[in-house]
Amino acid sequence: MSNSFRSIKGMKDILPQETPIWQFLERCLAELTASYGYSEIRMPIVENTQLFCRSIGEVTDIVEKEMYTFVDKGEDSLTLRPEGTASCVRAAIQHGLIYNQQQRLWYMGPMFRRERPQKGRYRQFYQFGIEAFGFNGPDIDAEIIALSARLWKKLGLNQVELQINSLGSNQARENYKQILVDYFKQHLEALDADSIRRLESNPLRILDSKNPTMKGLIEAAPKLNQHLDEESKGHFEQLCASLDQLGIDYVVNPNLVRGLDYYNRTVFEWVTTQLGAQGTICAGGRYDGLVKQLGGQATQGCGFAMGLERIILLMQEQTGLSDKLSAKTDVYLCSLGEAAFVYAQTLAEKLRDEFPHLKVRLHCGGGNLKKQLKKADQSDAVLALIIGEDELAEEQLIIKYLRTQSDQISVQLSELNQQLSEIFNLCVKTH
Repeated sequence: MSNSFRSIKGMKDILPQETPIWQFLERCLAELTASYGYSEIRMPIVENTQLFCRSIGEVTDIVEKEMYTFVDKGEDSLTLRPEGTASCVRAAIQHGLIYNQQQRLWYMGPMFRRERPQKGRYRQFYQFGIEAFGFNGPDIDAEIIALSARLWKKLGLNQVELQINSLGSNQARENYKQILVDYFKQHLEALDADSIRRLESNPLRILDSKNPTMKGLIEAAPKLNQHLDEESKGHFEQLCASLDQLGIDYVVNPNLVRGLDYYNRTVFEWVTTQLGAQGTICAGGRYDGLVKQLGGQATQGCGFAMGLERIILLMQEQTGLSDKLSAKTDVYLCSLGEAAFVYAQTLAEKLRDEFPHLKVRLHCGGGNLKKQLKKADQSDAVLALIIGEDELAEEQLIIKYLRTQSDQISVQLSELNQQLSEIFNLCVKTH
């Protein structure tokens, strides 16, 4: 195949054998958010570039290196969204969703970052996010963390660890930044090029460095949680108490800072050791100043986002759901002759009407019975319904069991209705 007609680097096709586990995860997320009273919002994938420069921060890796930005014919600078929070806040402000209101929202869809492709990380990736607006106390922080913890239980995932920290108020964080800069300036010879670049622009990001040669230096750095303002300290203590009450285990990680500029107070990540170096599967926290920063009335915000590719990798690693969730057929209809095909087609529609959850496949394309039964077997159907010209003339059809027993039976068409419920129950039991 010509290289010009292959998928773009970092963009991945999700093939038919893969989509059942995606659909299962998407259903679980929709059901879970509904049970917590969250409503879905859908935003466009293209936004004004300045939206992300102002929210994420111009000196972050995302804005400096990773965004897909272009100038359209109207000479506006547009960007494929690299994350969902800024778009959700923009939509909420624009449509008056959070003016003197509280909102619980969720979204799901593709995001775009020009990162180095690796296992579970693509340049077009799918993200699920939660955003809650207008809640000042740590109760909403605890609820959002509890929702994510419940998701792992719902998906059957384990070996995931919750790490939490507090960034304090914006003023406390600015004061701490200066303390951090003074510390690292005393050890300039130990900093790598990225850290030196971040020293003046975003020193907190140095704490998140994965450079092993800097590990000791970072561990010895002044801790943010030792420089919190009293209000943020109380907020964090109440959050920890709520998590204790809910029985949700956590680890306080003083170096957890998050990569986006808009976070304050609570930050958290769910991490696992089962996906290699890219161990974060869900991350979030509070962003109380972002709504005002983007032009809205001052409104508190809290949320999280998770990359669905990594969740699916973990599900495949731990649960073996991929095989169980394949798109299996329940009933495969075979026919021989034009009149028999017309009857089989009508019967297929009748089955779909009466049993909407039954997966019915009608053989199309002709072929002898042996070929059709081979297709039926390949579809993993529980049984095949066979009707030919002879059966049609005698007003009967053949039920051939493909999984539970080797024999077949003939049924009068007039008695078929009595068999349909048994067929449905058998298919449900088998699949």
